Amino acid sequence: MSDNLIAVEVAYATASQQLVLPVTVPKASTIASVIASSGICSRFPELSDKALTVGIFARICELSQTVNPGDRVEIYRPLPQDPKEARRQRAVKK
Repeated sequence: MSDNLIAVEVAYATASQQLVLPVTVPKASTIASVIASSGICSRFPELSDKALTVGIFARICELSQTVNPGDRVEIYRPLPQDPKEARRQRAVKK
């Protein structure tokens, strides 16, 4: 691998599948550029039309943050329902 390139991974999961893509990017690449380089938005079109919540190894990060060699960039799905509201609804049923 060239001295100015680093290896990272991009991970995304739906209810039915999980995908981890290895990506080689230039040093000082941002999370946004890593996601664009991975091509993951073409596999999951629902990602391209919304603001993404992302992290590195389960720590929430900004899209502008730079990545380090070996980082796993994770794209998070929104929760289907607010956990507090779900708890309230269960309590009302009882």
